[in-house]
Amino acid sequence: MKKLLKLLVARKMATTPLGIAALGVGWFLGRRRKRRRAEREAQHNVPQHTSTTHEDVRAAQP
Repeated sequence: MKKLLKLLVARKMATTPLGIAALGVGWFLGRRRKRRRAEREAQHNVPQHTSTTHEDVRAAQP
């Protein structure tokens, strides 16, 4: 239902020059937001250095 509403609004806005400009700005901002989200997710998936190896070494020492 939401996609249908978006389609109808976009079709109505595309009939005027101001509406086309607004759709272009929205499209550009949406692309930028999607790209930043993908970069953040890629950054969070990189394994971080943890202190578990140091804790294991200390636990093995008498």
